[in-house]
Amino acid sequence: MTIGHARGRDAKVTLSVALTTTTTTTTATTATATKRSSGSSSSQRTSLIPPRWESSVRTVGMSECREAALSLAHAFAGDAYAQYLVDDADPSPPASVPPPPSGESSAEDRWKLHVDIMTYAVAAHCLNGLVTTIGPDYDSVALWLPPGRDLDGWWTTLRSGMWRLYFQLSAEGRRRYYDEILPLLHDTKEQVLGSSRSRSAWYLVYLGTKPNSQGRGYARRLLEDMIQRADAENRPMYLESSALANNAYYEKFGFEVKRDVELRRGAVPVRLSIMVREPQPPHQPQLIERKVAAVASHHHTTTTNTTNTKNRTNKIQLVKMG
Repeated sequence: MTIGHARGRDAKVTLSVALTTTTTTTTATTATATKRSSGSSSSQRTSLIPPRWESSVRTVGMSECREAALSLAHAFAGDAYAQYLVDDADPSPPASVPPPPSGESSAEDRWKLHVDIMTYAVAAHCLNGLVTTIGPDYDSVALWLPPGRDLDGWWTTLRSGMWRLYFQLSAEGRRRYYDEILPLLHDTKEQVLGSSRSRSAWYLVYLGTKPNSQGRGYARRLLEDMIQRADAENRPMYLESSALANNAYYEKFGFEVKRDVELRRGAVPVRLSIMVREPQPPHQPQLIERKVAAVASHHHTTTTNTTNTKNRTNKIQLVKMG
């Protein structure tokens, strides 16, 4: 009895330990499963950025001007033409005028002016042109001036804020922009395309991709989107390129250099290459496919008619033989 009772206590102790171990294991397993479920839920969270923005070209509205302008500002931060606009150093100052102080503050001022110029340009094209972008964070942006449009109207100048530029530029900056750049670009476009074609062309004013977004094909998609439209409308495309590397890039899409012009008010002249792309017909393979389909359809119709004629002849012969 004593031995049996002792065994009963041992059995109870063993059962208690087993239950405790099982409970602990179950709790640990439940905690691990909960943690895994929580981690899985976190990894499956979706972003609020529309997925199609990564691969689809979209139009930018006035409410997005600042974001698009910042992207262009970063894309053109090292561009010679952009720097020419904000560099206010007089190429031949009077000897009595001391040179302006240089330092971090002047660099910041130039950057702010650069961003403002891009903001005004984006806003003006949103109002009377076309702004397209691609990428989740306005990674690549293009400013287009459609056929028959211009940015000279007072309403566009007022709404876009472009009127502020006159007061933000230095005296030398105003001479560069209003007396040199604007007349030169306007006259060159008229000379290269002619008066009537100048008004009927698609004008690419800016196309830039942020440095950390380059190499993903964003600029190519923006170009191809408008090239398809220009070809469908049978219209030429026009642009000014500020770098030789850009010339080689645009030539891949059918643009040709027509002439070079120079901005000469700086210490080093800035060269701009005038490039034009003529409208092109649909690709030849598509035309060949349509011709093959037409020939096949004609052959099928001819064969069917011949077969029907033979059947009718055979029926007539059978009737005659009968």
